[in-house]
Amino acid sequence: MQAGPAGPALRIIAGLTVVAWALQALFFPLENAALFAGFVPARFTLDVPALDIVPRYLTPLTATLVHGDILHLTMNLVTFWYCGKFVERFLGASGLVILYVVGAYASAGMHYLVNAGEPMPMIGASGAISAVLGAYAMLFSTSETKSFGPIPAEWVRALWLAAAWVGVQWMIGVAGAASGYSIAIAAHIGGFFAGLVLAKPLLRRRYS
Repeated sequence: MQAGPAGPALRIIAGLTVVAWALQALFFPLENAALFAGFVPARFTLDVPALDIVPRYLTPLTATLVHGDILHLTMNLVTFWYCGKFVERFLGASGLVILYVVGAYASAGMHYLVNAGEPMPMIGASGAISAVLGAYAMLFSTSETKSFGPIPAEWVRALWLAAAWVGVQWMIGVAGAASGYSIAIAAHIGGFFAGLVLAKPLLRRRYS
C-alpha cells in the first residue's frame, strides 16, 4: 500500500516537533523544559504558581514538543511519519490534527487518572502518536473478525488491537523499569484508545 508523499499536517507537526527539540537542546536544560512544559499531574491537585509559565491546561500539548534525547525524538517521529502518511491521506489534514490533539489530551487524562498527584513530568509525543497509531490500526487492519453477540465485527477487531497494544505497553514498561527509566504506559494506552474511537467518525466526517 502506497501512501504517497507526506501531507501538510504531518510535515508541519513533525517540523514543529523537531524545531522545538533543537531549541530545547541548544538553550534550555531538559529538567527545566520538562518541568515547565511537560504534563505534571501534581499541578492539577496543588497550586504551584512558579510553574505557571505555561498554563497547566495547555501542557498536554506542550509536552508533545519536549523529548529527552535524539533517540526519543527519532523513535516517535519514525512511527508518526509512517502511520501519519496513511492516516492523513484518508482523514485529511484537519482529521490528523484533531486526532493528534485529542490523542495528546486523552493520553494526559489517562496518565493523570493513574498518577494523580505525581510530581514527575510526562514528556514526549508518544501519547498523541499512539492516537495516530490506533487510527491506523482501525482503518488498515486486515485481520478477519466476526461479530460477537451485539458487538459489531469492527469493534471486536478494535478490542483485539487494543488488548495487543496494552500487552505491548506492559512489556515495554517492564523492560523500562528493569533499565531504570519510566515509560508512561497509561498515556500510550489512552492515546491509542482515542485513535480507535475517532478513526471511523473522522473518516465519515471527511466524506460526508
